[in-house]
Amino acid sequence: MGTRDYIIRRLLLTVLVIIGISVITFILTHVVPSDPAALYVGPHPTKEQLEMVREKLGLNQPLYIQYFYYVRSLLQGDLGTSLYTHRPVLFDISRRLSASLELIVMSLIISLIIGVPLGVISAQKKDRLIDHVSRVISVAGVSIPAFFLGILFQLLFFRHLGWFPLNLRVDAYITIYHPIQEITGFHLLDTLITGNWPAFQNSVMHIVLPALALAAYPTGLFTRITRSTMLEVLGEDYIRSAKASGLSRWTIYYVYALRNAVSPTLTEAGLCLAYMLSSTFFVEIIFSWPGLGTYAAQSILANDYPAIMGVTLVITLFYVFINLFVDLLQAIIDPRIVLR
Repeated sequence: MGTRDYIIRRLLLTVLVIIGISVITFILTHVVPSDPAALYVGPHPTKEQLEMVREKLGLNQPLYIQYFYYVRSLLQGDLGTSLYTHRPVLFDISRRLSASLELIVMSLIISLIIGVPLGVISAQKKDRLIDHVSRVISVAGVSIPAFFLGILFQLLFFRHLGWFPLNLRVDAYITIYHPIQEITGFHLLDTLITGNWPAFQNSVMHIVLPALALAAYPTGLFTRITRSTMLEVLGEDYIRSAKASGLSRWTIYYVYALRNAVSPTLTEAGLCLAYMLSSTFFVEIIFSWPGLGTYAAQSILANDYPAIMGVTLVITLFYVFINLFVDLLQAIIDPRIVLR
C-alpha cells in the first residue's frame, strides 16, 4: 500500500471515529439531568424566556433531530454556542487552545531533552549507580500526579524561594506596560518576533513551573523506553562491528544506536502530545493557566454541553492526526517500516 492510499484510508477511519465520538458525547451530555435553557438565560429566568431559548437552541425538538442539526452545523465548521459564555464554542476554543499548546510543547521539549539522553546514559551504564538513579527518576515521574507536583513546585519555588511566579501566563503589569501582540498565540514566540523582551522574560518565568510539572510523566516514560530499546540495539552485530572499528562512543551511541532505538520513543512522544492535551486540566487549574483544560473544567462544572462536546472533538482530532503524523514519521526515519 502506497503512502497516499494509507493516508486516505486513515482519514476515512477518522470520519468514523468522529461520528462515533460525537454520538457518544451527544447522548451523554443530554441525558445528564439539567436545564440548558436555564443555564443560557441565567439566574431567575421567566417561563417565557425559557420557552424562547428552547425554541432558539432547538431544545424542544426530539433528541435525534437535535443531533441532526448538530451534525449539520458541525459540517459547516460550527461547534455551537456556549451556554455559559454565549459565544461560539469554536471562538472560545481557538482563544484557549494556543495557551495549552504552548504549555504542552514546552513540556514535551523538556521531556525529550531530559528523558532521551538519560535513557541512553542509563543503557550505557547498565546496572551502575547512574542507571539506578535514572530508574528512580523515571518511576517517580510516571507515578507522581502532575497536579501534585505542581502544588509542591508552588510551595517550594514561589512561597519559600520566591524564584518563580505563582500562576497565570504573564503578570498584570505586562499587559498594561508591555502588551503582547498576538501573532501565533504562543506568548514566547510572539514576544520573540516582536522583540518584546520584558514580556518574553515574564512569559518564560510563568511557564517554567507548569511545564516542569506536566513534563514529569513523559520524562519518566521516555527514559524507560529509550533505555530498553537501546539495550536491545546495543546487542546487535553492527554495534559490535562499530566498536571493533574504533568509532567513538558518541558516534556509536548517539548516531547508530539511538537512530534505530528512537522509533518507539517517537511513537510515545506523539501519543503523549495528544494525551497531555487532556491531562493539562488539573495543572492548568492549579496554575490558573488560561488554556483548554481550564475552559473544559469550567464547562463541565456548568454543564455547558456544546463546549464539552467541542473540547472532546478537538482532543479526538488531535489524537487521530498526531498518530497519523507519528506513523508517517516512523516510516521516514526507519525504512524497514511498511505502512499498511
